[in-house]
This record gives sequence, C-alpha cells and structure tokens, in this order.
Amino acid sequence: MSRFIREWHQQCKGFNRNVRHFFLSSLLSNIGLGIFMVIYNYYIRELGYDEQVNGRVIAMQAMATAIALLPAGFISDQKGRKKMIFIGALLTAISLLLRSIFAGESLLLMTAFMTGFFLAFIQVSAIPLLAENSSEKERVHLFSFNFALIMIANVIGNLLGGILTDAWNVLWGVSMLSSVRLTLLIGTACFFAALWPVLQIEERSKQANARHEDTSLIQQMKQHRSSLKLIGLFAIANVLIGFGSGLVIPYLNLYFTDRFDMSTSLVGIVLSMGQAMTAIALMVGPMVAHKYGEVRAVVYLQLASLPFLLVAAFTMNPWLAVLAFLFRQALMNAGNPIQMALMMRSVHPAMKGLANSVGQMVFQLGWAVMGPVSAGIVVVYGPYTGYAIAFSMTAILYLIGSAYFFLVFRRVN
Repeated sequence: MSRFIREWHQQCKGFNRNVRHFFLSSLLSNIGLGIFMVIYNYYIRELGYDEQVNGRVIAMQAMATAIALLPAGFISDQKGRKKMIFIGALLTAISLLLRSIFAGESLLLMTAFMTGFFLAFIQVSAIPLLAENSSEKERVHLFSFNFALIMIANVIGNLLGGILTDAWNVLWGVSMLSSVRLTLLIGTACFFAALWPVLQIEERSKQANARHEDTSLIQQMKQHRSSLKLIGLFAIANVLIGFGSGLVIPYLNLYFTDRFDMSTSLVGIVLSMGQAMTAIALMVGPMVAHKYGEVRAVVYLQLASLPFLLVAAFTMNPWLAVLAFLFRQALMNAGNPIQMALMMRSVHPAMKGLANSVGQMVFQLGWAVMGPVSAGIVVVYGPYTGYAIAFSMTAILYLIGSAYFFLVFRRVN
C-alpha cells in the first residue's frame, strides 16, 4: 500500500500547470453534470412526460455528440485545445441553464441536442490536451487520475442532486417540480464556475506549429494511413461497448426507483457510491496494466464486470442490486484510461484529436440508437422483465466487445 501511495504521489507532483488548471475545471464541471444528470430524468417525469420522452431526450443528446465529435476533433487538432474546451464549456453551460427552465417537449429535445453537441467540444479536446502536456511514461497514471477525478466529482454531484431535491421538497415544502428545477440550476451554476480555470490554461507552442502541418482532414488521412486503420479498429470496439452501455447506463436512476421504489436521495447516494468505487478502481488500473499489459488489463477488467451485471439484471433484493451495481461500475470503467493511453500511444500526434473524436462518436452513437430501445423494452415488459432483458443484452454486447478487443490488439503491447 505504501508503494502504491508513493507511486501516485510521485506522479501527481509531476503534473504541470496546464494539467492542474484543467483538473480544477473538470472537477467543477463534472460536479455540475453529476447534479444535473442524476436529477434530469425526474424533471422530465415531473413535467408529466413518460419514459419514451426520456428515451428521446437521451437519444437526442447522444446523437448530437456523435454528429459533433468528428468535426470537433479535426478543428481541435487545427485550432488548439483550449479554445475548443472554453467554447464548448460556455455553450454547454448555457444549454444546461435553458434545460432547467424550459418545459415543452420540443424545447427539451432542442436543448438536449445543444448539450450533446457542445459537450463534444470538451470531450474531444480533453484527452489530447492531457497527452500534449505529459510524457508517454506519465499517461496511464494521468488518464487514470483524470477519470478518477471525474468519478469523484460525480460522487459529489450525485449526492448533492439527490439530497438537495428531497431537502427542498420535504424540509421546506417546495413542490417536487420546483425542487428538481432548483437543483438543476445549482448544477448549472457549478458548470459556469468551471470556465475560469480554462482561461488560465496556456496553449502549448508546439501545438501552434503542428496546426500548419496539415491543412485538411483528407491530407491528414493520406499522410497517416496506418493511424487511420488503428482508429477504425478502436472504433469497432467502442461501438460494441457503446451499444451495450446505451441500454443500461442512462436509466440506472430509474432502474433503482422503478424496481425497488428508492427515493431520489437514496438513488443519489447509490450512484455516488458507484462513482466512488470506480474512482478507486481507476487508481488501481495502472497496476493491473503493469502486471498484465494494457490489452489484457482492459479485457480482464471488462469480463470481471459481467457476472455483477447479470446479478443486477435478475435480483429482486435491493441491497444485492446495489452491491452488483457497485462492482460492475468499478470494473467496467477501470479499463477506460488504459485503453485511452494505448490509443494515444499508437496513433500519430497529428491524429490524436481525430482518434479521440471517432472513438467517442461511435460510443455516443450506441447511446443514441439503444436509449429509445431500452426505454421501449421497459415500457412493454415492465420494470422487472424489461430491465432484465436490457441488462442481459448489454452483457452479451460487452462479451463480444471484450473478445474483439483482445483478438485485434493482443500483439499491440
């Protein structure tokens, strides 16, 4: 344990000024998103809409992200990471403010599209910015710390989201709709606060020089065909996992509410515990990668999550469901930064933004396609059979995705 702590302490001391400002911004923005996303499904319900509207909103946001990621990745490679992150954060914050106020279905869909579109600017630029401000030796630890920080921020956000909503309603007698709306506005304020640290980031000079090397996406593709092939192979793995994730992850709060009749506070606590478990697993991930290699570490962690996913699918015991969710969440996500480090190491520097954008685009496509499918399954079959079917389908897709990743990349280490 002391060796583990010393290793992480040494790595964190080496993070530069840009990385630290980015981490502060990430902490604030993800607290805001953690508050927002754990409560927004309930907001739609309180407005009187059914689960299918929830599904359409989730699909719209995911589809917008999928549409934006590819051009955003190319622009990020050309114009710089800081500009893309700041513009994306500002416009995302505005979209969250509008979503906290609007009530009409068409407006809910439009603002969900805005959120998804502009979040893509941040998502596609974050990993390349960290890669450009670190050495290859640092990256597995750096990416793991980044993902862990996001999980910790989500813990705080999920807890605040559930507790604040019940507090407004129970302690101060505010209507449930107004309680949810007040909580959403607090989450939005946290996201706005994340803009200041982004302004403190200094664009690296080598990035400015790199922007003059390739003037078009077509030229980049011609010059770096081997990287393009690798990007395609990573994309297939991501689309399989994304389709499985899209069946389950957007509805975890409703799963606990519908099947086990949990309150919003308790759901917030459960989801925050899942993020905390994931943060711990992410910190341990580099040790697994060091022992087994990056590819095997990703596959072992993903496969280890499957039994817990199936337990959650079929159990009627709420505490067993919570335990299964915690382990599934931690194990499945622990391999993400390892896979990201492998991708950033494998592709040409000029293609890092494109690689990140393609990977996230196909993942979001899975959410866009499968979100309404999952909602429809639950509506037709009810909260027990419906979620059991959706979770089982996810387990099959995860299994196929893990097997594919091992077969294709087992010689990359």
